[in-house]
Amino acid sequence: MLRPSRRPERNFIAGIYHMTQESTYGELDRACANTIRTLTLDAVQTANSGHPGMPLGMADVAYVLYTRFLRYNPQNPRWFNRDRFIVSAGHGSMLPYSIFYLTGYDLSLDDLKHFRQVGSRTPGHPENHATPGIEVTTGPLGQGIANSVGMAMAEAWLAARYNREGINVVDHYTYVIVSDGDLEEGISHEAASLAGHLGLGKLIWFYDDNGISIDGPTALSYSDNVPQRFEAYGWHTQTVDGHDMAAVETAIKAAQSVTDKPSIICCKTVIGFGMPNRQGTQKAHSDAPGAEEVRLAKVKLGADPDRFFDVRDDVLAKWRAAGMKAAAHETAWIDLWSRYAAAHGDLAQELQQAINGAVPAGWEKALPVFNPADKPIATRAASGHIIDAIINRLPMLLGGSADLTPSNNTMPKGAASLKKGDFSGRYIRFGIREHAMGAIMNGMALHGAMIPYGGTFFTFSDYMRPAIRLAALSQAHVVFVFTHDSIGVGEDGPTHEPVEQMASLRAMPGLIVIRPADANETALAWKVAVEAAGPVALLLTRQALPILPPSTGLLRGAYVLQDADKPDLLLVASGSEVSLALDAAKALAAKDIKARVISMPSWELFEKQDAAYQASVLPAGLPKLVVEAGVQQGWHKYTGPRVRFVTQETFGLSGPYKDVFKAFGFTVDHVVGESLALLGKV
Repeated sequence: MLRPSRRPERNFIAGIYHMTQESTYGELDRACANTIRTLTLDAVQTANSGHPGMPLGMADVAYVLYTRFLRYNPQNPRWFNRDRFIVSAGHGSMLPYSIFYLTGYDLSLDDLKHFRQVGSRTPGHPENHATPGIEVTTGPLGQGIANSVGMAMAEAWLAARYNREGINVVDHYTYVIVSDGDLEEGISHEAASLAGHLGLGKLIWFYDDNGISIDGPTALSYSDNVPQRFEAYGWHTQTVDGHDMAAVETAIKAAQSVTDKPSIICCKTVIGFGMPNRQGTQKAHSDAPGAEEVRLAKVKLGADPDRFFDVRDDVLAKWRAAGMKAAAHETAWIDLWSRYAAAHGDLAQELQQAINGAVPAGWEKALPVFNPADKPIATRAASGHIIDAIINRLPMLLGGSADLTPSNNTMPKGAASLKKGDFSGRYIRFGIREHAMGAIMNGMALHGAMIPYGGTFFTFSDYMRPAIRLAALSQAHVVFVFTHDSIGVGEDGPTHEPVEQMASLRAMPGLIVIRPADANETALAWKVAVEAAGPVALLLTRQALPILPPSTGLLRGAYVLQDADKPDLLLVASGSEVSLALDAAKALAAKDIKARVISMPSWELFEKQDAAYQASVLPAGLPKLVVEAGVQQGWHKYTGPRVRFVTQETFGLSGPYKDVFKAFGFTVDHVVGESLALLGKV
């Protein structure tokens, strides 16, 4: 059995798997793994940055996975039933980049030579939109592992919905490389806890247990017993020598054999393996090694120290053969799909449509139209009615809530919840895990063939902001349902009353934020959310709002809700304050002041309109009063110099919501007074 040398002071705990039988791995296999290392060293040294430690340490594990287990097709990276592979330790991005080149993806040696350069396809951390083969955008530690839980949940849900006896068209694993940094981040607890609760048997994590972080030994700040921790979550755990290829292979087979639990394989590795003066130390983690260290490492790894980005012919041939062998899985799956389509045509058509990212034609006809004559209704309640109406028209829609189901109104009537052993339901009980919920939904969306939505109180979007940001960066089609959108929360008080969150999300590129004014605007907000190409945040009220006449104006972000002939000013509002603006306009009319009322539920949708439309809604010459229960930050780009604000510039209060609104000036009298002041009539 071929085993690597390692520093004698590196102690491996008892119970690590070692192969006792003759290994099938030889010198060429070791050379294949070492080529990941030498390509990494050259790329990092050329870029003068780039975290060589993890790729050098986990190269053996990755080699075994890609040549013996992973189902993928380098010629078709988006093949739907591929195994998903996520590098949650995204700083080790040269590991997947090297493998992609070696196995035949559309990634060249020249791409590796431009690692971490502007415009290259090999950015510093993996980005799903930049590099063929990258599944999710990782970098902030913990995000990738939560994404992987979402991908495993997506696989299990789609399998339960579409597989039929003897024809499993959805059947794949999700594999992840995680670091001590991933496991120290709090999101790892949330994600791993839910994965264990649901028994995600096709989720397998490889923990790069090298004992080193940027500061030095992980023992400085981290002493968790990782196997015991994950056993407590309900996971299957193993510990192996991460440099013993045969042992790694055995561990993967063992993990695959456990079908009712997710698995973590703790891989004892040497960070920066092969660098004679840096391996096993913090200097191996992120620093460029230096030309001499690269040279010495190549000698130790059996490579030519005078050649750069060099790949032996026999090594490349073996890697490419592995890629071709893996591609045969898609060929077999295509045959399986043909049998499936012949036997279950309607299901095949439905699934293919979902895989294509399309929604059924005419689905929007199911959207309810609310009657202005009916009693007021909270937009969160209207959203619940809308979900009930559309859920059966949108088979790819799957939602849940962070333990706030009755408050968020996110559960379709009669829906069953996903649970261990039965993923046939239409609802996810995420538990009180907002951060993980956001990242899990990102993983579900990027898995494909589904549109996830999840609800919580808007103020708790702070807990999930990193996941929302990555949804926007990744253009993951996720619907964030945020209820209790303002100081209208009332008695719950300032801890639960969002003030700055709306401005914060509006500042995020790539995210559509919609704050509908009533039930009919909420229905159109759901239309936007379902048909969007990326993430959408719906901001919904706790308190009931009058129902406005149906209009398509929301689709354009802002529109004239109520006009006046030659208006004296514009009242611009969103959400619950639109009705207040309408009442104020009526009171102003009694004073012979003509006000145009603008509903502006979405800045992002408004920005997509042409300049002529924007000017027709918000003409530059007219004074504007903005009425919104959030900070005024950002509004000035729409208002011009003649402007006043009725906004929320402090934290809220605890009390009945009508009293709280009154205390902060969200009343007809105050809006009228500010309008008069704006016009110089006081």
